[in-house]
Amino acid sequence: MKPIYEPKGAAKEYGDYALNIYTGCPHRCYYCFAPSVLHRQRDVFYNHVEPRKNIVEETRRQIEREGITGKLIHLCFTCDPYPTGYDTTPTREIIKAVKDSGNNVQILTKGDGTRDFDLLDSGDWYGVTLDGTSSKHRRDNYYLIEDLYKAQALGIKTWVSFEPVVNAGGIIKYLRLVAPIIDKVKIGKLNYHPSNIDWATFGRMIERNCRELDVDYYIKESLRAEMNKGR
Repeated sequence: MKPIYEPKGAAKEYGDYALNIYTGCPHRCYYCFAPSVLHRQRDVFYNHVEPRKNIVEETRRQIEREGITGKLIHLCFTCDPYPTGYDTTPTREIIKAVKDSGNNVQILTKGDGTRDFDLLDSGDWYGVTLDGTSSKHRRDNYYLIEDLYKAQALGIKTWVSFEPVVNAGGIIKYLRLVAPIIDKVKIGKLNYHPSNIDWATFGRMIERNCRELDVDYYIKESLRAEMNKGR
C-alpha cells in the first residue's frame, strides 16, 4: 500500500503529493466526483466512512522508505480530512507523520480542523470549500470562515476553494468576507450538472472582484474557457 501519491493532470496544481485518509464522506455534496472515481454507490460512500486500513502506519512507512521530505502533501481529494460526526484522530496522526518528516500539509475541508492547528505552521495551508450553499450534513459556511480567521491569526496560510460554484451571488458575498484573511483562492464552475448560471458573466465578475480586493486567485480552465467565449 502506498497511500501517498503524485496527483496527475489538473490535480497537479494542488501539491507535490496527495493522500486520501477515509473510505467515504458524510457531507453528501450532490456534485461530488469521488463515488464515481472510486466506483462506489453514493449511499455506501456517504454512510461507510472509516479510516483506510492501516492508513497511519502505511503513511509512516512510505515516508521513511522513500525518504519523502520537503514536499507539500494535499489532504484530501476523494474524502474530507475532517468528516463531520466522525473521530478524526487518524487525520491528526497523519499530519504529525507528515510534519515530523519535514513535509507540509495543504488541507481542504468542509469540516472542523481547528483542533489540529497546534500542529501547523507558516509552511502549511488550511483551506475550506465554499460553494455558495448550505447543508445540514456539513459545517456551516460561516463557521468555516471563522476557522480561517483562527488559522490566519496563528500564522497558518489560508485558502478557499470556490469549486464548484453552485450559487453565484453567494460566492461573491463570501469572497468579500474572506478577502482580508486568505492567501489564495481557486474558482471553478459546476461541471456535469445543470445550472442557470451565466458562467462567462460570473467569471468576469469574480475576476474583477478578486483584482479589486487584491486577492491572489486562480480560475480553473473550464471556467476560463467560458469567459473567453465570444472574445
